[in-house]
Amino acid sequence: MDSAQQTAGGVPLDWDSFAGPLRVRLAEMAAEALGEMRAVDIPAQLRPVVRFAPAKRAKLGQAALLGALRDSGVFRTAVVDWCTGNRPAALDLNDPDPVVVAAAAVLQDAAIAPHYVELVGFRTEQGQLRGDRDSAVARAERLTSEVERLRSELAEARAAVERAGDESSTEADRLRKRLREQGMRLREAKDDAEAARADLARVREDADAAVAEIAAERDRERGRAKEERLRAERAAADAETARQSAREARQGDEVRLALLLETLEGALGGLRRELGASAGSGPRPADVIERVRSHSGTTGQVQDVAALDRLLALPAVHLIVDGYNVTKTGYPDLPLADQRDRLAHQLAALAARTRAEVTVVFDGADVLAVPAAGPRGVRVLFSDPGVQADDVIRDLVAAEPQGRQLVVATSDRAVVESVRRRGAYAVPSAVLLARLTRV
Repeated sequence: MDSAQQTAGGVPLDWDSFAGPLRVRLAEMAAEALGEMRAVDIPAQLRPVVRFAPAKRAKLGQAALLGALRDSGVFRTAVVDWCTGNRPAALDLNDPDPVVVAAAAVLQDAAIAPHYVELVGFRTEQGQLRGDRDSAVARAERLTSEVERLRSELAEARAAVERAGDESSTEADRLRKRLREQGMRLREAKDDAEAARADLARVREDADAAVAEIAAERDRERGRAKEERLRAERAAADAETARQSAREARQGDEVRLALLLETLEGALGGLRRELGASAGSGPRPADVIERVRSHSGTTGQVQDVAALDRLLALPAVHLIVDGYNVTKTGYPDLPLADQRDRLAHQLAALAARTRAEVTVVFDGADVLAVPAAGPRGVRVLFSDPGVQADDVIRDLVAAEPQGRQLVVATSDRAVVESVRRRGAYAVPSAVLLARLTRV
């Protein structure tokens, strides 16, 4: 991207008009990043600059560095990435130094870049005006000192003339001539001093008017820039929220659809095998699932191991286990970590025999280090701090597609009631423990 095309917030940036301090700042940041940059990210025109001593890169290679920042979006992005990792303060758009903010905004193509570039230019010009004013003041002071010196010399000449009143006319003429010359020089010095004072007054008036006008324009631009930045931030936040919600909804729908299809395919395959039919018309997969449930002779509450076995033999069944409720029923004397490990391995053996999907949920409040993975075939979950495992179990049941067979192993009455209302089977912890001892 060249300087005629680069824009920030829709406003074109003219790199050739950047003030000296901003050019130095951008060159220094690019020179620092250049020393640690990958070779593929370094533009061809900067390869000679890399060979410079680090302390001299910004000064000797300033033109090349600024040209690369202006023309290469890849190089500009690489400089921003380096600053993010090594000097994040250099990208702070709220820094009190306008040169720092201007450089950060130019590198990040921020909407406020044109305003801060103009502000830095204004301050640089203002500094030059102050320098011109100080030079004029110094010149006026120098001329005033010269006038005073000439006055002193004139007084001395007059005194000499008065003392030489009785001397020869030749000496008197010489002194008179010198006195006239000193008077002429004095008048010229006075004229120069008056001209310098007039120039200084004119410079002050122009500077004050320019400062007042630019300050007013700067305040207006700051207000507009702030409003534009706030609108852009709100729009970006709303867009990101909408995208995240859409992604989450799409992912949830895809998972539910995949599980529902798996359940329907398993049910249809089991029915075909039972009836010895390979194709043709027949009941819907959901109808088969309802008949399996009726044929099992169970209700929402499973009371024996045989009924549990019939449920675990259903296609695509999902067994959800309330971890601590089961372990504290079967082996409460073991440490919690040992309880979790023993239950997870028992469930892994059960999953291998039945091919059921198995998820076990533990309260995560007292777990200092969550294990990276559980035994093969078992999904081990820990609730977030402040969240109970019971609520995670309810969320798991609610997330399943309607029609899939769900079995929840717990003796917690509140959990039992809530999952049964959602169509899941409830298995007491003691029944599951009895089944696990047979594996």
